[in-house]
Amino acid sequence: MAELATIARPYAEALFKASATDPQAVLTWLDELACVAQQAQLQQFADSPAVTDAQIYEVVTGAMKSKLDDHATNFIRTVIANERLAAVPEAAAQFRVLVNKRGGTSDAVIYSAFPIEGAALAEVSQMLEQRFARQLNVSVELQPELIGGIRVVVGDEVLDTSVKARLEQMKMALTA
Repeated sequence: MAELATIARPYAEALFKASATDPQAVLTWLDELACVAQQAQLQQFADSPAVTDAQIYEVVTGAMKSKLDDHATNFIRTVIANERLAAVPEAAAQFRVLVNKRGGTSDAVIYSAFPIEGAALAEVSQMLEQRFARQLNVSVELQPELIGGIRVVVGDEVLDTSVKARLEQMKMALTA
């Protein structure tokens, strides 16, 4: 079977071209659709030969809270008709990359042992933008197992200044 990224790419690119005027609005419903599509129960339901495309569409749209425009309904119907519902989360990720590329930004996830908010988050964001030499869309996720410090993921780049990483480095140095 083809890689999920290969399957998802044409869907992401077509949706990006079709939504050239307002890709941020598409991101709203596409992220929600990706969350719905990755549910195991929905995948099992969609894979059943006894279920029609219309039934799958009704379940998917019924689970979504966003108001769906013509682009959304066409996209969902196409994905369901081509039996590519499992590729929607990857298509959403690729769509986000295309939107970021057009805007000259990147998504950054800061993993921290403690919440980072307000002025501290602004200061960290500014430092990271200088470090990675581009504008970042920053989000924070808590990971208490880091003990302290932060771990930042921007695309395929990782900056790990956590206490956990430093302890692992010391362990490696002592056992070498």
